[in-house]
Amino acid sequence: MVKKIVIALWTLLGIGILVLVGVFIAISKGWIGYMPAIEELENPNYKFAAEIITADNQLLGTWAVKQENRVYIGYKDLPADLIRALIATEDVRFAKHVGIDVKALFRAVIKTGLLGQSESGGGSTISQQISKMLYSPSAGNKMERLLQKPIEWVIAVKLERFYTKEELLTMYLNKFDFLNNAVGIKTASYTYFGCEPKDLKIEEIAILVGMCKNPSRYNPVRFNERSRGRRNIVLTQMRKAGYLPKTACDSLQRLPLTLNYHKVDHKEGSGTYIREYLRIIMTAKKPDPSASGYHASWQKQKYYEDSISWETNPLFGWCEKNKRNIYVEGLKIHTTIDSRMQKYAEEAVKEHLGSYLQELFFCREEKI
Repeated sequence: MVKKIVIALWTLLGIGILVLVGVFIAISKGWIGYMPAIEELENPNYKFAAEIITADNQLLGTWAVKQENRVYIGYKDLPADLIRALIATEDVRFAKHVGIDVKALFRAVIKTGLLGQSESGGGSTISQQISKMLYSPSAGNKMERLLQKPIEWVIAVKLERFYTKEELLTMYLNKFDFLNNAVGIKTASYTYFGCEPKDLKIEEIAILVGMCKNPSRYNPVRFNERSRGRRNIVLTQMRKAGYLPKTACDSLQRLPLTLNYHKVDHKEGSGTYIREYLRIIMTAKKPDPSASGYHASWQKQKYYEDSISWETNPLFGWCEKNKRNIYVEGLKIHTTIDSRMQKYAEEAVKEHLGSYLQELFFCREEKI
């Protein structure tokens, strides 16, 4: 009797393993759910904003499509503390696994699924999170999300085969949406702290890495104390991983959460007029006399002017002439503008408009 029970259990286990293997093969072949082709895995769809750069190599502004204000940054330009913080917090065995961390997965199943500890941490590796960001649509409910998980595991394993660990980290940090029109770590650094990633302090890095768990919940602009608590967890994880001494960790955790926040917007910042003028010139269409916009007499004059510009100005209609898109291709547009002179000029104009011209306006108003 006992022997029959043992045989039955082993049979069920074998059938279960075969079914599981079959499911994963079906997922890998694209028979269950969506499986991106090899070409798509090798060339993921990224949209990078165009950068307008001054003569002294300062960022004047960006052009981007909505929710894709992303500026590319290479692995060599990522600070070491950022890489350490991300690995220590999101995927401590990142260097050892091939897309799936079995230990973390079982921990998540037991603590989250069985014990209901939602704050215990998920089992998703960095590779799985990339596959989710690139290829998984937003799930409508928990069941749909559970069904997406096995597909993400397969994609994660494939990503690990096509990319190095450094490339995966670069991909993750360029893709992640840090909210407030800050997509990717470079834009996020500028938006929240007004600096390049290489100039971030450790406590600032911890704030941004803390957002990776849930950017809406740990948004430092809206939830200062909650974000500070998450920042301290990241610092603790860095200490546990041996990246941060205990004394430094304790000291950093006592610091208040401070930001140098300014949302990136084409209407704000330096050189707004020249940036908008340049955008209009570069995206101009080839003049067409039959178009509805050239019927009035003044519009006919504009047609003549645009036609001359089309033939003589290489920037006029540059996008149409070269079949390029300035909003998604990550172009770097270098100008002859000096950022310091631009700042002084704008301050002078602001002072003139706010004092002399404003007073003159009030004087004339009184006479009337």
